[in-house]
Amino acid sequence: MIKLYNNYINTFRGLSKEVWWLSLITFVNRSGTMVIPFLSLYLTKSLHFSLADVGWIMSFFGLGSVVGTWIGGKLTDKIGYYKVMLVSLVLTGILFVFLQYAATFNEFCFGIFTVMLVADAFRPAMFVALSAYSKPENKTRSVTLIRLAINLGFSAGPAIGGLIITGIGYVGLFWMDGITCVLAAFLLLQVLHPKKTKIQDEVKVENPVSAYDDKAFWIFFLAMFIFGFVFMQFFSTIPLYYSENRHLSEFDIGLLMGLSGLFIFLLEMPLIKWLEDLKMSKIKLIASGLFLVALSFIILNLTGWVGILIIGVLLISIGEMIAFPFSNAFAIERAAKGNQGEYMALYSISFSLAHIFSHNVGMQMVAEYGFDTTWFAMTIFALVGVLILGYLLRVLKKEDL
Repeated sequence: MIKLYNNYINTFRGLSKEVWWLSLITFVNRSGTMVIPFLSLYLTKSLHFSLADVGWIMSFFGLGSVVGTWIGGKLTDKIGYYKVMLVSLVLTGILFVFLQYAATFNEFCFGIFTVMLVADAFRPAMFVALSAYSKPENKTRSVTLIRLAINLGFSAGPAIGGLIITGIGYVGLFWMDGITCVLAAFLLLQVLHPKKTKIQDEVKVENPVSAYDDKAFWIFFLAMFIFGFVFMQFFSTIPLYYSENRHLSEFDIGLLMGLSGLFIFLLEMPLIKWLEDLKMSKIKLIASGLFLVALSFIILNLTGWVGILIIGVLLISIGEMIAFPFSNAFAIERAAKGNQGEYMALYSISFSLAHIFSHNVGMQMVAEYGFDTTWFAMTIFALVGVLILGYLLRVLKKEDL
């Protein structure tokens, strides 16, 4: 047991203090993001919107994310990652509080678009900061540590969110989201001010390559869009499936989704360290993760046994544990030859675009064809993504010749 503990601790060694601080800021911010996992339930149960309306609202969620990520990437290259992160956190906190007052369909579409525009400007800035704070050999593990912070927050957030809904209603979630964003901004101001940080890997390129002219990166972008499209069902149609098909309460849904975060928190870093030591291609690993995500959907159609929900959560969790860190690391490596903010914005935009279409298409499919057909479709789409990653592997090999 002691040896196992020591081996686990050793997987965290060598990471800079700045990466640890950035992880703590991310944890504070993410643990308060309780509205998002319950958004589809809030819109249907509290505001009484139809599934079709919810789908369109989630499209505005994604559209705001796309615009915000693009702006965040541009601003990061122009004014630096620190200023972008700080302003994004403060304004997001304020906007989350005001979002609770949006009551009509048009108001909520505008509100969620604005919130996500400001909130997701943070993402490319954070990725560039992470790259700067990490030594080249530690970048994948640094990404993994950030994800651990996200998932630890995600583990606590939905469970606490379920309690808040039960106790004082959905309005409490908006206040908690707002307060934790501002707290994260205050922490950033205290510990990661440029005068207090040490840059580990500052990338300066004389003639930077544009991400928009990188063919291999566009193929990667398409695969990540598919991955995001399928994976994000976990935050919209899956909670509805738990509620309407499996008849779980909000508290039970929070615990089940929190299980994913806890599982990832405990096992992701050792898993990534082990996979790194195998020296496998990052693209092959990403494809393996996407394949597991595909399995997590198809098994839901196999049986009515409630335990299959836990198996599904574990499969999608292992899939994202593998796919997210290595896709992020691949993007960071590719960005080293160009405008970092541009590359990391494009990587983030692949998921933001998925937000636009994923939730809407998922909701429309559930409303029209039911959950079983939707899960079959998601499985097939994920497998298409696996094939695209196989093609990307061939393109990358030709580049190396």
